[in-house]
Amino acid sequence: MDKHMPPRQEYQQMVKEASKNSPSYKNIPMAFLIGGLICALGEGLLHLYTNLGLTTDWAGSLVSITLIALSALLTGLGIYDKIAKVGGAGTLVPITGFANAMVSPALEFKTEGLVMGTGAKLFVIAGPVIVYGITASWVYGIIAWFLGQGGM
Repeated sequence: MDKHMPPRQEYQQMVKEASKNSPSYKNIPMAFLIGGLICALGEGLLHLYTNLGLTTDWAGSLVSITLIALSALLTGLGIYDKIAKVGGAGTLVPITGFANAMVSPALEFKTEGLVMGTGAKLFVIAGPVIVYGITASWVYGIIAWFLGQGGM
């Protein structure tokens, strides 16, 4: 790099050198494969739980719980990140990706203690999702009530 280059050009030069194009021919099929395997695991768990005698509703809930717990466990063990390096966007299947996104910040700040570290950072991602989810459900409920669809 030229030491006499203006800062903006120097920065753009650094960005250009540091960023490389992703090999889409490899990333897209791997994301599809890994995402599909996660979904297939969920489907397999659903069949397992229904074959054990659970209703479809209970089995579906247990599948969600299992996938969340498995994703959190794999994140804690450092395995989920290795899978994400191979599967990329395929690991963002909503329930497992969300569990990973919740656990990761909590692990990063565990040295700050259980309350101010892990506890506080656990909801860095989930907090806004919960707040906006609850707010959206209230707005939807009020609109449905005004339109006579409120069920009351």
